[in-house]
Amino acid sequence: MVPSLQSLHTFALPAQSKSLCVIDDVAQLERLDYSQPYYVLGEGSNTVFIGDYDGLVIKMATKGVVISKQDDFIEVIAQAGENWHSLVSSLLKQGIPGLENLALIPGTVGAAPVQNIGAYGVEICRFVHQVRGFNLDTLKFINLSNADCQFHYRDSVFKHALKGRFIITEVTLRLSTAWRATLSYGPLQQLPKDVSAQVVFDEVIKIRQSKLPDPSQLPNAGSFFKNPMVGKLDAEQLLQRFPDMPIFPVDEQRVKLAAGWLIDNAGLKGTHVGAIRVYEKQALVLVNAGQGCGEELKQLIVAIQHKVNMMYGVVLEHEVRLIDCAGECQLQVGGND
Repeated sequence: MVPSLQSLHTFALPAQSKSLCVIDDVAQLERLDYSQPYYVLGEGSNTVFIGDYDGLVIKMATKGVVISKQDDFIEVIAQAGENWHSLVSSLLKQGIPGLENLALIPGTVGAAPVQNIGAYGVEICRFVHQVRGFNLDTLKFINLSNADCQFHYRDSVFKHALKGRFIITEVTLRLSTAWRATLSYGPLQQLPKDVSAQVVFDEVIKIRQSKLPDPSQLPNAGSFFKNPMVGKLDAEQLLQRFPDMPIFPVDEQRVKLAAGWLIDNAGLKGTHVGAIRVYEKQALVLVNAGQGCGEELKQLIVAIQHKVNMMYGVVLEHEVRLIDCAGECQLQVGGND
């Protein structure tokens, strides 16, 4: 029987794969045939199958967490198939803070470094000590240091040089015992400086739940577009036209814009193509309101990118990974197009 992928990604579009292998023991990776096309999947919260995939889907479902306390840090080794939010919550219950800003981010531990997940002023790269995985060039398990991972904003070596050549099996995090709350971003700035990690955790969950629909109730893939970075001069020119536009400094030359604000201000909330629409409560989120299909999603993505590019001269890139019959594909309107 041809495996269905609809229940394996949170956007829940109808799609099938040629074959499917669920990995609950990393030794299974040594026995797979990598000469065929393949795609590695966690919980499918940052992947959308926009059509049938002509290859093998490898679903990572390995479990296990080992915690050890050192003088200056607590080391956490988590298997790739562990749910990310469950790990954050479990550590906090054990009195281990540090990841509270990253609460309720959907997906698995193994997927987190690929995307360098981040929220409310914190990225996972701050805590990653080592990533272990299966190297498909040598067919051996190897360890990569934080520097080896080449982390950048929503980016890593796993999207470039190691894309399709490395399967993450476990992630080692180091959390400082000298914890301090990170309250520099958005609504968290309103919290008192001496706030506890539990309060930050609860506030992050409250904020995210107010903006993001539950995928089990309304299929979605969370934040769909990356926040674009532009030069300071470009940002100043945009601010003359849009004084209310939020900006976030990145370095001396660049600032980050809020993709959700750009889409919202362009009047695109509620815009739909068939059953796929821009979520009314958060313009950064696209939802599958019924029996949506991949073609409808593609049309809506391009329409959003085109409107944003025409209105602001800004190129929006989708953060979510789109998979068609041949594998990952990129839709982009603007820039050099």
